[in-house]
Amino acid sequence: MKQKLLPLLLAASLAGAAAPAFAQSAGNWTVGIGVHQVDPKSDNGKLAAGTLPLSIDEDAKPSVTFEYFVHDNLGIEVLAALPFKHEIAVKGVGKVGQTKHLPPTFSLQYHFNSDGKVSPLLGLGLNYTTFFSEDTTGALAGTQLKLDDSWGLAAHAGLDFKVGETSAVRVDVRWADIDTRVEVDGAKLGTANIDPLVYGVAYVLKF
Repeated sequence: MKQKLLPLLLAASLAGAAAPAFAQSAGNWTVGIGVHQVDPKSDNGKLAAGTLPLSIDEDAKPSVTFEYFVHDNLGIEVLAALPFKHEIAVKGVGKVGQTKHLPPTFSLQYHFNSDGKVSPLLGLGLNYTTFFSEDTTGALAGTQLKLDDSWGLAAHAGLDFKVGETSAVRVDVRWADIDTRVEVDGAKLGTANIDPLVYGVAYVLKF
């Protein structure tokens, strides 16, 4: 996904070079349809008193955003997506399970240079992540895995490349504070620190 974002960014830049403005005013709505990849940080913590170093892989899914502008250039955004699926491994042991999660994120964000052909945005908000469909395999096969839901801060930065009076291509990156307590057969083993970067590209329409 990271490798694909550079040509998409270049294409959006070329498309936006001759595009009209995509200004956002109070009362406007935007809807974005795209894809986002959740890329957990490399060090996901250690369980069982530091004896089990975790590794959680990445996943990409279609996504949608809704944003309402409460003031010129200032909007409240909700990010939603299809469930992400991640494999869970213990370093030196191998895959021990997998889980799905939904990470709806709410952000207050400001759009700079909204009358221009390229408009940066910055946002800060709250992420809620719910985990489900936990399965075990390998060394944990036959046990019951449980991951607690998570609340945490979220940050957002992106660029809108105008392709019409009511449309733009957006390339963005997000960070979310996602930590979940891990239980196996009811025994509390510790906390998994996921804290991913989330890369995305979307087509945004203004109403």
